[in-house]
Amino acid sequence: MAQVQRMSRLMIKTLRDDPADAETLNHKLLVRAGYVRRTAAGIWTWLPLGKKVLENITRVVREEMDAIGGQEVLLPALLPKESYDASGRYDEYGDLLFKLKDRKGAEYLLGPTHEEIFTQVVKDQITSYKDLPVILYQIQTKYRDEARPRAGVLRGREFQMKDSYSFDTTDEGLVEAYQLHRAAYIRIFERLGLDHRIVSAVSGAMGGSASEEFLAPAPAGEDTFVDCPACDYAANTEAVTFRATPVDGSAHGPVEELDTPDTPTIETLAAHLGVPAAATLKNLLVKVDGEIVAVGVPGDREVDLGKLGEHLAPAVVELVTAEDFEGRPDLVRGYVGPQGLEKVRYIADPRIAAGTAWITGANKPGTHAKNVVAGRDFEVDDYLDVVVVEEGDPCPACGAGLKLDRAIEIGHIFQLGRKFADAFQLDVLGQNGKPVRVTMGSYGIGVSRAVAALAEQTADEQGLCWPREIAPADVHVVAAGKALQTELALDVSQKLAAAGVRVMVDDRAGVSPGVKFTDAELIGIPKILVAGRRSAEGVLELKDRRTGEREELTVDEAITRLTTQG
Repeated sequence: MAQVQRMSRLMIKTLRDDPADAETLNHKLLVRAGYVRRTAAGIWTWLPLGKKVLENITRVVREEMDAIGGQEVLLPALLPKESYDASGRYDEYGDLLFKLKDRKGAEYLLGPTHEEIFTQVVKDQITSYKDLPVILYQIQTKYRDEARPRAGVLRGREFQMKDSYSFDTTDEGLVEAYQLHRAAYIRIFERLGLDHRIVSAVSGAMGGSASEEFLAPAPAGEDTFVDCPACDYAANTEAVTFRATPVDGSAHGPVEELDTPDTPTIETLAAHLGVPAAATLKNLLVKVDGEIVAVGVPGDREVDLGKLGEHLAPAVVELVTAEDFEGRPDLVRGYVGPQGLEKVRYIADPRIAAGTAWITGANKPGTHAKNVVAGRDFEVDDYLDVVVVEEGDPCPACGAGLKLDRAIEIGHIFQLGRKFADAFQLDVLGQNGKPVRVTMGSYGIGVSRAVAALAEQTADEQGLCWPREIAPADVHVVAAGKALQTELALDVSQKLAAAGVRVMVDDRAGVSPGVKFTDAELIGIPKILVAGRRSAEGVLELKDRRTGEREELTVDEAITRLTTQG
């Protein structure tokens, strides 16, 4: 028998107006409908209805993880610093970590993710190839000290996450575990009713040979991804590649210096010379682990610092400051060119292909140079895709123009390889009696983020509109006001619950029918059953929350309909 939730006894407070600090739809509606309450910046209390939604998502995730042979564990959230020192990630995470000391001065952190600890657990528990492969997972609270927590539960300092890890002795075993997770994730998000895209991603500081993100398209999304209308290519913008081929640069004349006073920017230079910005070469100076590096891109494009950082991870990338030019006469601010740079690593976007000619800085104040040819007048140390991707850029697979969209990251899967196994010397005894280094995969799902993503994707003008699988109830029974209507509403609620239907009934006294109907729309349970004007005849009105379709049914018909619905 399912439980009947009586709103007369339920701790719920709905709001008519949006919270003053709310910017995104999920933030507005989850607060207004009484699912969550802000405790502090980026820290949220899950109220009774919100906890039910969170638990329903957790149940789906757990069922599908168990179905692929995953074994659930629960690791501590309070973790020793030395584990993250061993992997190098204590410094990599930097200010994102919540750090603390105990009374004896020992250093700890609140876990942002648990690759290190899982590796240590397996090292302690498994010693032979006979015990592998194994998949371990947990559903737990994680912590990251976000500088600007925003968008409600979408980007918090404390959040719920499922993280799982596969351990194998062979690369083929890793690929198999990766594919098992990929298929499980598809089933999870389909069951949750989430519209999602699987896109290529970069591994960055996580390392490894393969990485894919699961993205839920939504205007509030913090990720930008591309997809091709002509083929099945889709990728996070940081993973988009551009294939450039060398061109014949023999027709270009020699380098010629140009007098270009007061033109330290691409805009002023293009206007002064009467040329398009695309004819110029922009050279951005950054510091990579403290060393000055030049990054060249076409003048009409911007450097994607996030993309650059992913390429160079775990190195720290930051912009140069005015102080960095002191004592460096070879670096003329606003007039830097790749030709003649000394002791400066030069990274270029593939569009700066060998044989292409550019107008760029001449490394002299107020002076630029034209006919500066890549491969003839300067060499590129490393080609990396570092420009901000734009709508219409060519698809790497077929060449058609790409489309840009916003999305919420709801899952990410990595083939980690042996990065963490190397850090902790995770070996098992192989078939030949010799040690074998274990290979790993890492797979995450943002459980609390999935709540926000569903709210963003399914809500309408009236409020939330949950898929049945994760809604806090299957049907919202509304007693329109009078004693007879309340009596009928409670009676049909008990009968539905006895048949296994999860019921929330609005039996609040002294609350007008209009407020009850508004709250039912706002709370977003899939079916709304109203005991209204025809209650004396034993007739109820059933409304589909998503489509708005209504029909009048007898009590028996309503029970039959709701107990047989898909």
